[in-house]
Amino acid sequence: MRIRSLIILSALLPFLLVACKMPEGPVRLSADVPEAEGWSMETIFEGLEHPWSVAWLSDSDMLITERPGRLRLVRNGMLLPEPLSGVPAVFADGQAGLLDVSLHPDFQNNGFVYLTYAAGNDDENRTTLARGVLSGNSLSEVEVIFETNVPKSGNQHFGSRIAWLPDNTMLVSIADGGNYIRFKEGGWIREQAQNTANHLGTIVNLTDDGHPSPAGPFLEDVDSALPEIWTYGHRNIQGIAIDPITGAIWANEHGARGGDELNLLIPGANYGWPEVTYSREYHFPRITRKTTKPGMEDPKVVWTPAQAPSGLAIYRGEVFPEWNGSIFSGGLRSGEVRRIILDESNSVIGEEKLTIGERVRDVRVGPDGHLYILTDEENGRLIRIIRE
Repeated sequence: MRIRSLIILSALLPFLLVACKMPEGPVRLSADVPEAEGWSMETIFEGLEHPWSVAWLSDSDMLITERPGRLRLVRNGMLLPEPLSGVPAVFADGQAGLLDVSLHPDFQNNGFVYLTYAAGNDDENRTTLARGVLSGNSLSEVEVIFETNVPKSGNQHFGSRIAWLPDNTMLVSIADGGNYIRFKEGGWIREQAQNTANHLGTIVNLTDDGHPSPAGPFLEDVDSALPEIWTYGHRNIQGIAIDPITGAIWANEHGARGGDELNLLIPGANYGWPEVTYSREYHFPRITRKTTKPGMEDPKVVWTPAQAPSGLAIYRGEVFPEWNGSIFSGGLRSGEVRRIILDESNSVIGEEKLTIGERVRDVRVGPDGHLYILTDEENGRLIRIIRE
């Protein structure tokens, strides 16, 4: 009888496996991943107060933002003690403050520096983009060239990263406004991420002077969407990276309790927040039971428990040739950098971690081909990842 049962089970096994096959969807990654090998850390300098972003001016010079509102200059590899003058006033509280810094693709000729930051106060604030000209130890000709078209309250969820497309237009991420904050016209403010009549929960595509890009996906549908909106349905994107070889554009964004995402961006696409999500409310109930929906893009990776993703980089360099084409995503909560391994079709096939031991705010590939890390601490550091 036992032998007969085994024969029947063997015959049915292929059909049972098909019936039990998991539906296609994002790769769900956990905290239990292997440590990457063959690397170590060296501190380039410390003494930064909650640094947020770094941009290289040359092989040895760079700009670094500090969230309280200072723009620091590194010259000949040395962090100058005094911040640059001319930086606009910021609303610095909680997650609000001075955020990203980015150079114009033709910076060597025009000197343009771009800053994103929170402007206003606790009652009324906006994610804002300003442009200035770097001159010595100061910014001059500073002007606001874009701001969100609706204000919000509180000190949560501003985004905000800048990435440059090959046509010299930029992508700027705008967060959804915060947790449990009411919108002035009713409902939770996060619900506005599905409303393309405002900028909350979107990525916008702008020219270098802050106007809608002439190649925006909604230019012919301006009755239902602002022309500068590039994608929408986002919660809080704090990392965008463009692969210089493939042209693929990636973004990571915070979930609430778990459900952090890595997304492959498609112009005009809706990424679902808050109608579809794998995350829960901070007090544990489900935000929604839907994790996918027609007309909305699924994430490529879901992290639970949360990594609290921050800076994002795609490695292309000679120092670690085995890492070429991998995505590196910083983690604030995890104190790690996750290496996401892709195949030739941009499918995720693996993951490993680089344990930093501090809150990771930004991840960049420097001009020397090394990976660099900014730590979000009172005594923040710039760290270089070197081969052991």
